[in-house]
Amino acid sequence: MAPTPHSPVTSQLRQLIYYHLDNNLLKNALFLASRLVAYESRSSEAAYLLAYCQYQSGFLKAAWDTSRAAAVKGNHLGCAYVFAQSSLELGRFLEGLTALEKCKHLWQNRNSWGQHNESRRQHLPDAAAVLCLKGKLWKAHKNVDQAVECWAASLKMNPLMWDAFTGLCDAGAKVAVPNIYHLNEELVAAVHLNQQQSAKIENAPTEKSHPPSDPFVSTQKPNKPQSNVLWEKLNGSKVSVNTISTILDEEGMGTPSTEAEIDEGVLQGAPTNQQNEPPAAPMRKTKSSTESQPDPPPRWKPGSTRMRSKAKGVSDDTTTVLQDHPQPPPAAPSKRTVSGQPTSHAAPSSMAEGTRRSNRLLNTVRPPSATSTAGSKISSLANTLGLREGRDIKKAKAPVMKGRTANASTVGRVVSGNRTRTGSADQMDVDGKEQRSTMNTSLPPPVPPIPNPKTRVTSAVDQEIGALQQLLELFGRIGSGQLSLTNYDCLTAIQIYNSLPSHHRETPYILSQIAKAYYEQAQYAEAEKFFIRVRQLAPTRLEDMEVYSTVLWHLKSEIELAYLAHELIEIDRLSPQAWCAIGNSFSLQREHEQALKCFKRSTQLDSQFAYGFTLQGHEYIANEEFEKALEAYRSAIAADGRHYNAWYGLGKVYEKMGKWNIAEQHYRTAAKINPTNAVLICCIGLVLEKQKHADKALQMYTRACSLAPQSALSRFKKARCLMSLGRPQEALTELEILRDVVPDEANVWFLMGRLYKILKQKGNAVKAFTMALNLDPKAAQYIKDAMESLDDDEDEFDEDEDME
Repeated sequence: MAPTPHSPVTSQLRQLIYYHLDNNLLKNALFLASRLVAYESRSSEAAYLLAYCQYQSGFLKAAWDTSRAAAVKGNHLGCAYVFAQSSLELGRFLEGLTALEKCKHLWQNRNSWGQHNESRRQHLPDAAAVLCLKGKLWKAHKNVDQAVECWAASLKMNPLMWDAFTGLCDAGAKVAVPNIYHLNEELVAAVHLNQQQSAKIENAPTEKSHPPSDPFVSTQKPNKPQSNVLWEKLNGSKVSVNTISTILDEEGMGTPSTEAEIDEGVLQGAPTNQQNEPPAAPMRKTKSSTESQPDPPPRWKPGSTRMRSKAKGVSDDTTTVLQDHPQPPPAAPSKRTVSGQPTSHAAPSSMAEGTRRSNRLLNTVRPPSATSTAGSKISSLANTLGLREGRDIKKAKAPVMKGRTANASTVGRVVSGNRTRTGSADQMDVDGKEQRSTMNTSLPPPVPPIPNPKTRVTSAVDQEIGALQQLLELFGRIGSGQLSLTNYDCLTAIQIYNSLPSHHRETPYILSQIAKAYYEQAQYAEAEKFFIRVRQLAPTRLEDMEVYSTVLWHLKSEIELAYLAHELIEIDRLSPQAWCAIGNSFSLQREHEQALKCFKRSTQLDSQFAYGFTLQGHEYIANEEFEKALEAYRSAIAADGRHYNAWYGLGKVYEKMGKWNIAEQHYRTAAKINPTNAVLICCIGLVLEKQKHADKALQMYTRACSLAPQSALSRFKKARCLMSLGRPQEALTELEILRDVVPDEANVWFLMGRLYKILKQKGNAVKAFTMALNLDPKAAQYIKDAMESLDDDEDEFDEDEDME
């Protein structure tokens, strides 16, 4: 007969699935999830677990198909989330967005801030995670405005959602970093709420009538023993009493830990009728009726921190659980054990006695024998399971005390240090004086005073808020650097990153950001230093290695570039960064056809790899295949609309085709994205100069020189523009500055000679022409003609002559 839905079998399967997921055993989890779906073919939760396992295993289409039915209906948040993630990977963006919108009522007010740690977690996403995913879907759908709105809403709920912040930066949104990374009322309230919940769970009394959970006993029917080895051991049917004692010691049959209670209260939904008051004072006189009514067998509590209970009356919403108040405790029963707990009327079993029963009571059931081995084993078990030095009796004398947290904190010491193994029935008595007289040598150290729970909670809240403030400050500084870099304010970005603490600055991510900032400033030697440091710290890192390969290409480092390409292909031959490095290596050797094959391979591996398309366009320009270059650059822009290199490439193609107006438009679009790039400003000035707008071109060159004072190209073009405008003295001043920057550039000396000629400074002109001739013998004919014309007073300056 197949198990019914929510039966003990399916509950065990859910627990095992999360167990294997937590241990990264995806193949086992996938198999178990398929068994769960076989049991519960119509369950949305079972479909979610199977789809989640498939997604984690990389089976995107299978996960999409499995979660589709529940996602389309909008009745399960987990299915909709996995479906949307799969849709993002498969390019079905609108379907993913539709599924998330249909289940909006399930995630809109959901917040799991601070509810994830080593012992508890939320397996369903909250609103911040869903909004971040929606932003990615909208961006992939080319709706940047909607994406920005979703990311902004996600950061408002969780400012540490780094994906949402980088998405805003990459989209070019105007972000106010201080307004994001600061303590707001929502964060402080969440910290207080979590600490209050933790304190509530710690102060709740532990159930003394049941030992800790057994992972092989169902929670649905605790009164019916399950057929398994551990249950047989607890019943004593197939193992000796000494074995039982050892098992109980190893399994920790004491008070359940606080972490387990947190899991149950927050994740599973704690029952509202849980007792929060200490039990009434215990009966000092042992009654014989308790001997025939043993405690019920141990029950397994839901131990998996990720399992969602399907029991009736338990809310799935975490916020509802956190706001519940415990009901008043029921009336005390008439019969109680020595430990103060009510006697149970469950079905009796031979050895299913709870751990809270005293040795005296156990010895009443089975009197020890002086010569019998079985008697000694029973005595050993009684000492193992016995009352912990009158602890329960002392606590029962003060029933008005609310805080029982101190008991949980001292359980370990009491259990481990106060056991007696002598087996004497007279050695342990319910009277505290007899215990102190017989156990004087084995008593634990005095217990410190019980702290005030309110003071402890306040202190914990202060610590959490302080830690959160520190994290927000760190994220604010890194976020400011990230925003400056995406806005191409490279100097500011470098300053911010260098101001970080050394243990944060000396990490691969931050060092890569600094290297890219130097790369954007065309300071390739400095960028190389930081990329070398990144390779030393993380030799298997692939992110940003395509930029490093381009840096080596600019530096003409053939050997280093070939070595980098070889290492990257060894790390992952299916990474687009590795194929970009190989393509750059071929390009540096002027093997453009081989380089094109490698760049195409990189875009085949990642269709959204805009940099690969841009490098293809550069190679097509080198081969003078302008139509193919235009197609490559447009593909790059389709992948990333803010990829300014592709806009620059389009402008360069139209410039070579003589279409100055169209080239200017594309150059200006690139400069709008990256307003601090001096090369782009120079390109705009060049096309303006070609269109006979020398005054506007001079403005562009002047701006470029202010952005990059050490840029030789900008200053040289400015000097030429001043010459064309008939301002030779100003042009000569610019060239004298440039001469100190690049003293070995022949074009600079040749242009200076012509300026001296215009200014009638024959001696300086001859000196300048001679320097140019020594630096560039190939241009000897042009230089000699200029020198011969020095004596001709009617010589005129030829504006169209180009020595570049």
